[in-house]
This record gives sequence, structure tokens and C-alpha cells, in this order.
Amino acid sequence: MRDTTGVLGLMDTRLYCVVFFLLCLCGTSSGQGRQDSRANEVVKPLLLAHYMPWYTAQPASDQWGWHWTMNHFSPQRMKDGKNEIASHFYPMVGAYDSGDVDVLEYHLLTMKIAGIDGVIVDWYGLTKLNDYALLHENTYRLLQQCERLKMKFVICYEDQTLAALIEAKRLDQKDRVSHVVEEINWLGKYWFKSPSYVRFNRKPVLLSFGHAGLNDGEWQQVLDRVGSPVAYYSQGYRRPGAVGGFGWPVPQEGLEHNERFLKAAGEWSDTIPVAFPRFMDIYKEAGIGDGYPTISDDDGRTFRATFESALELNSRIVQIATWNDWGEGTQVEPSEEFGYRDLEVIQSRVKQMGGSTFNPDDLAIPLKILKIRRSGASSEDVSKIVELVCKGKLDEARALFKTH
Repeated sequence: MRDTTGVLGLMDTRLYCVVFFLLCLCGTSSGQGRQDSRANEVVKPLLLAHYMPWYTAQPASDQWGWHWTMNHFSPQRMKDGKNEIASHFYPMVGAYDSGDVDVLEYHLLTMKIAGIDGVIVDWYGLTKLNDYALLHENTYRLLQQCERLKMKFVICYEDQTLAALIEAKRLDQKDRVSHVVEEINWLGKYWFKSPSYVRFNRKPVLLSFGHAGLNDGEWQQVLDRVGSPVAYYSQGYRRPGAVGGFGWPVPQEGLEHNERFLKAAGEWSDTIPVAFPRFMDIYKEAGIGDGYPTISDDDGRTFRATFESALELNSRIVQIATWNDWGEGTQVEPSEEFGYRDLEVIQSRVKQMGGSTFNPDDLAIPLKILKIRRSGASSEDVSKIVELVCKGKLDEARALFKTH
């Protein structure tokens, strides 16, 4: 849930789904569809996992953050060896801090071995409001690790931050467009230049989540005014000026929403379809409204079905939603409940497309590396193991494990 203050502001923004088809029609009226010579063949796209950089945990930080507590749960309280956290599920690595570089390394290495190419990161901009500055710092650390481990990186701009800034009297209503232009220009000056940042036709890829900040016309103004062109994708439908839309699980409509999105996307020049395992939020238990309807995990069939449907579209990017939204239960990050199940599905399919040499047993390697780092082993020794894993030299990496 994208609300770092603990207020259910985002719930209203997602009600756009009731007018989904009308918006799709508006966004595709001039589209001629994408002619693809690969129509009978699924070619591996970039697989990018939607990543939340918003977790704060002791002892890495001096307190537990809202996304583990939701002002209701007490992670400092342990039960059966687990922290009490705001989730129906539990990370295999335990509750973690998003600023912990060892955890970031673990996440990215696990993705790499699964066949995921990188991350789409939830970004709340540059303003120091709520915990936005911390999210920015954590995102920067994640980008550094992407560069180090040769992983891909994309920003998803959270435009609901505009409403929060206006409410806090940090931004005037009339300055919303200028504010977004300034923030995207900052990205252009710094992060867009990273060798890890994804570009299409020399344009950096940029997503925006939600519809609470700028309307379609205002986003068109932003795209016209930024310092250099971006390959822009809007959530749920194709806004004017966007390359296409990107999919997202909408629990109010379940899998039917995803099917309609995929049908509409066939008329766009490009799209970013979504694969997701389930939707099972903790909001009602946390005392935050009634929560959303559930999208069933269905013993893994939901993920397999949405993943295959996304691949069949032959888009340049497929988004996995999400890597680690534990509050909404959409995570594919290894968990106590599901283990590596969804990552094994990805890995197997990527191997079929000729894009991986790793095996299911290899998925446990990053956790072993994290445990070695936490044991206080020589950083140089562990970095050598990481280097070997990235090169696919797993036998040599395992040999070094025996010395720790």
C-alpha cells in the first residue's frame, strides 16, 4: 500500500477501475497496434520486479517503520521465532530494513538467479515530507547495488505525493506540473544516466503510479516540458503522450481486470503487462478500513496464469508485481509460506527462452551469502563469492562457502 503515513489515501485513487474501458478508449483512439514479426514466438522480455524501498527495521534503524507496524503490530514482539509484522506472510530472510545493503544484495542476487533482470522502484520524489527522504536514500542505495551487480533499474513515480504535499502546504495546487517537471529533470541529470537505467530508443523508461496527482492533460504538459524525452507508461491505460500503459492487480475486479487490460493493450504501440501471485492485504486486521477483496493464490495458479498471459503479449518489459509488498501480500520474494515457488516458475520459463543457466537449488545461494555477511566474514571473501555467482561459476562459489 503506497501510503507512508498510514492513511488510506490510495484506496480512492484505485477506484479508477470502474471507468477502465472508457479511459482505454480515450487513450488508444489514435493507436494502430504494434505489428510484431514474433507473433508465433515468445521472446524473452526484460523481467522487472516492482520493488518497495519503504521498510524500516531494528537494529539497522532506531525504530520499526509503518510498513512493518501499520500503527497496530509490534515487530519487537516475537512469536515462534518471528517478528509480529503487518503481513499475512513472512519473509524467508526475516523482517528487514530497506537501507541494509546486504539485504539489497540478497534481493538482487536472488532475482538474478531466478531470471529477473532488475527492478521498477516505487519513488516518492525529492521533498523531505513524511519518510520520502528515507525512501529516496534507500532507492539510491538500491541503484548502486544494481550497477554493481549488473541489474536493470526503472523509476515508477508516485504521483499521489502531490496530494500529500499540497495537504501539508509544501506545494501550491497551481505548481503541480512544474514540480513534477523539476523532479523528472533531476532524474535526467542523475539516475537516468546510470548504465543500469533502462532505455528504449535512447529514451529512459518512466512509469507513474496512480491518478491522484495529475490528470491526463497535466501529464501531457509534463512530457512536453521535461528537458529530454522519456518513454512514459501510465498505470492501467495509455494516457495521451504515453508509449503505453502498465498493468497492475486490481482486487476489486480480480483477474477479469487483467484480461481486459491485456485486450486493450493490443492496440498500443507498447505495454508493460503484469504478473502477480495473489492479493491478500492486512489492512482490516491493522484497523485501516475494510481492506480490499482478495485475489486467490490458487496454489500458484494465479501467478503461472498471469505470467504466461504477460509473456504472450511479446512486450519489451514484463512487470512482476510485486517483489516485496508484504502489506498487500503480492510478494514473490522468498517467504516462509511459499518458499521459492514463484521464482522457480520464472526461472524455468526463462530457461525455456534460453535466458538462464541457473537451477532451482541455486536460488538458496543468496541467502547463504547474506548469512555469511551477517556472521562478520571478510567483506573481500564474500565479494569474491558474489562475483563468481554473477558469472555463473557456482561450483567455485560453493567451494568458497566451505571456508566460512
